[in-house]
Amino acid sequence: MPRSILFRAAYYLVSTFFVVTAMPLLLWPTRRPVARWIQAYCQVMVWLMRHIGGIDVRLRGLDHLPDGPFIIASKHQSWGDGFVVFAAIPDLAFVTGGHLLNYPLLGPILRKLGAIVVNNCGGVAARGRLMAEEMEKASAEGRSILIYPEGHLSPVGTQHRYRKGVFHLYEKMNCPVVPVATDLGLRWPQQSAWIVPGPCSVEFLPAIAPGLDKECFMAELEQMIETRSLSLLHDQAAAGTLPAAIVPSIPTPA
Repeated sequence: MPRSILFRAAYYLVSTFFVVTAMPLLLWPTRRPVARWIQAYCQVMVWLMRHIGGIDVRLRGLDHLPDGPFIIASKHQSWGDGFVVFAAIPDLAFVTGGHLLNYPLLGPILRKLGAIVVNNCGGVAARGRLMAEEMEKASAEGRSILIYPEGHLSPVGTQHRYRKGVFHLYEKMNCPVVPVATDLGLRWPQQSAWIVPGPCSVEFLPAIAPGLDKECFMAELEQMIETRSLSLLHDQAAAGTLPAAIVPSIPTPA
């Protein structure tokens, strides 16, 4: 518990520092300075996770990242998995909910970063047009895009329905999709204030090439992410590093 308290204190102090000091960078005509600053923030957060929180994050599969723009479709178990991915990949665009734009300091930073905002206002057609415009902008700039296909944080060993937005990105951009599996939720569960020191992984899987139809693409993406994420949990169980309270809730492999 003392480690969790120290980590949370460091998390809020560092986050406040980086958000406040990012404000002058918003005046710069391009987004590059603020993008580099936010990547530095994510790298510091990964350092805090490891050295204060005791979370030994193992980043795997970087050799699976294609040349040129690509889409990252990631399992989302924790705030921490976003930090790990952003720390590793520069100038990454990402899909986010419109509610985040309402925060006084966070909203301007997200706009400057070129976040692809999925807003609930204006109906499906209006949302689709706006999202397509932002996608085209990111693609024209040669940026890769991060999306969470489930649209939710998922507790360890569970999943939500995979949404079709990731397929529309895949079809529109005509570029590879890199699935990401993780078991980081073991160590920093969802939005919890408490952490559990120990090893975990964020793993880039082999890319799905462009050209699949919707049914094939969605089935392959879900199978790759969920199978590997579950496999990571069973690897931890075999190594004796799985928290005891988690063991009964982990599904048996098919």
